[in-house]
This record gives sequence, C-alpha cells and structure tokens, in this order.
Amino acid sequence: MSSTNPTKRRKLWRWMAWGLGVVAVVLLLRGGVATSCYIPSSGMEQSLLPGDRILVSRWSYGLNLPFGMDNEEHRWGYDLGQRGDIALFHHPAEPPERPLAQRPLYIGRLVGLPGDTLLVDSLFNLHAAQQLSPDCQLLYAYSPVHERQMDSLLRRSQLTHNRLLAADTLRHLRSFSRYELYLLQQAATDSISWLRPLDEGSQDAHLLPLVVPRKGARVKVTPWNITLLRNTLVLHEHRKATIERGELCVEGIPVSACTFTQDYYWVCTNNPVNLSDSRLFGFVPHSHLVGRATNIWFSQQPGHGLFGGYRWNRIGLAVR
Repeated sequence: MSSTNPTKRRKLWRWMAWGLGVVAVVLLLRGGVATSCYIPSSGMEQSLLPGDRILVSRWSYGLNLPFGMDNEEHRWGYDLGQRGDIALFHHPAEPPERPLAQRPLYIGRLVGLPGDTLLVDSLFNLHAAQQLSPDCQLLYAYSPVHERQMDSLLRRSQLTHNRLLAADTLRHLRSFSRYELYLLQQAATDSISWLRPLDEGSQDAHLLPLVVPRKGARVKVTPWNITLLRNTLVLHEHRKATIERGELCVEGIPVSACTFTQDYYWVCTNNPVNLSDSRLFGFVPHSHLVGRATNIWFSQQPGHGLFGGYRWNRIGLAVR
C-alpha cells in the first residue's frame, strides 16, 4: 500500500503538469501568435460579414510582448505591415489612463501607412481614387422619381439586401460597391445616368492633403489637421497640447510643425456610412495594432440557433 500511493501521486502530478503545460501553450499561442475575433457589425461588409469569426495573426506587425509597462505592448520584430491590410486594433480614443488591454477592439483596413499623404475632403473622407478595394462602398444619390426603377434593378441584380439609407423630397441615398454598380448597369435596359456619386459636383470635391505621422518626421500644422494633431499629441504622445487663437501650442509654445515618437495609421471601414474608423477617432498608433486578419474559420448568420444560419461557403476564405 505504501508503494502504491507514491506511484499514484506521481501519475497525478504528471497529469496536472501536462494539463498546465497545455493551458500555458494555448495562452502563449493566443497571446503571442494568433487569436480569434468575432465580427458583430457590418462596417467591413463585402470583406467581412456579421457573424464571421476570423483568425488574427499577432506576428504581422511584430510579436506582442505585454510587459505591463506604460500600458503599452512591446514588440519583437517590428513591422509596418502593408497598405490594404485588414487589421485588428485597440480603440485609440479611450482615456490615456485606461490600460491598452482593457480597451475595445475594432477592425478596419489600413489605407494610410506612416509617412503617407492622403487626399481627403473636409469631413476626412478618403478620395475615391485612393480606395483600395473594389468592395469599398460609395454613396450614390438619385431622384425619388426613380425609386420604382431602382427596386426593379435591385431585384434583377439579386441585390435585394441593399437598403435605402436616407430619403427626402429631392434625393434618395444608397451605397454600392463598384461590383454592385456593375451588376446594376448589366441589369439595366437603359442608361442609369440618373444614379450619381453623392460627392459629384459638391463643395467637398476640393481635396486636402493629410500626412499620416511617421516616427521622427515633422508634420506641418494646417487649419484642417490642427485638431487631429492636438488630439494625437494628447492621447498618444502624452504631451500637453492646446489650440489658442488658431495656433497649435505644445507645452505652451506655438508650433508650426510637430514630430511624433510613434508610427501612425489611417484606418477606414468599407462602408462610408459606418464611421467606426479614423474619421471618428483619428490616427491609430502602431502600439494599438493587435494583428492582421488572415482567414475566416467559422461563419453563421446572427440570430440563428444551433442548427441554422451557417455560411459553409465562407469557412476557410482568406480575408481581403
């Protein structure tokens, strides 16, 4: 009896050690190599749908090593990534004192890398010529007299999911990707010149250059980026910055240009109506990037139970 108990105890310890080892490996892989993310909304529609579950590579922008210092994640193998990546990132407009790991996660497309100059309108909408994906949604307007014709085109193009975004006595608004617009044109028996891009001929056609800050580079202060730069300095550079009489003051001194200690990105959703991107919260610091979305590993339409709503054709697709 005395010889059996130690044997059992050794086996028990081995099983416990094996179980703890498995848990440690899973946590290491999840924290440093890859993680999973659920898509709850339609901000990245066409690329990602509500109900998709995706794999996110944590190696994409440098391996995350959370040491807990300054509430930032330190990285091994720093990488800027590529323009057009769909990236998972921590919300950048949270209070600076909130730890990075506790901030909400967002997903979007990297359309501006550190040092890039983008062309934007007065509302910081990216110029259509710089949209990177044929699936990016653009706003179109048309007269209410064409609504019945539009309904017919949507049915013939199998785009019945497309919803009217806004309507008044002068115009109706919908959003279409370039591919969806192509389907409408193919379904039409006559010209659809009555369907026009919303910004065509508008005052917002006057485009402004927007420089995405790069580590150590000077960014000139202009009337259209002054608020954006002030917010970036306060939230992510931890510097005292104010706007006084139309001038940017850093540590109480007026400046015409400023430099940054981090690399930053401009992030957009595919849907112009969904403002959960840089138009709302400004530049995204490199330290806030979690990783690049790689593949869809599971997909089910929201609201369905255990036995329905599965999108089998999406499982395994690469995220683009």
